[in-house]
Amino acid sequence: MITTAAPSADDQLARRRRKYVVMMACRIPCLVLAGLTAHVWWLALAFLAVSVPLPWAAVLIANDVPARRTERVNRFRSPRRALTRSAGEGGQGVGK
Repeated sequence: MITTAAPSADDQLARRRRKYVVMMACRIPCLVLAGLTAHVWWLALAFLAVSVPLPWAAVLIANDVPARRTERVNRFRSPRRALTRSAGEGGQGVGK
C-alpha cells in the first residue's frame, strides 16, 4: 500500500539535516552562556558539559538512517505444482 511506503531519500536527508542544525544551534548558546558565567565556575562548567557532547550526538543522530523493512516473500507452493515438480525430479534425467 502507498500509505505504508517509506519517506523518500531526499525527505529523510532533509529531516536529518534539520535535526543536526537544531542540535548544533543549541550548542552556540551553551558556549556563550559558559563564557558569560565564567565568574561562577560551576555554572560555566555545567554549560560546557552540555555543549561538549552535542556535536557527537548531532552526528550520530544525523547519520541514523531508518532500518530497512524486510519484505515478506510468498513461499507458498500449490500442491499441484509441488507434486509435478517432485515427480519430475525422480524421473529420467540426462545421462540416466
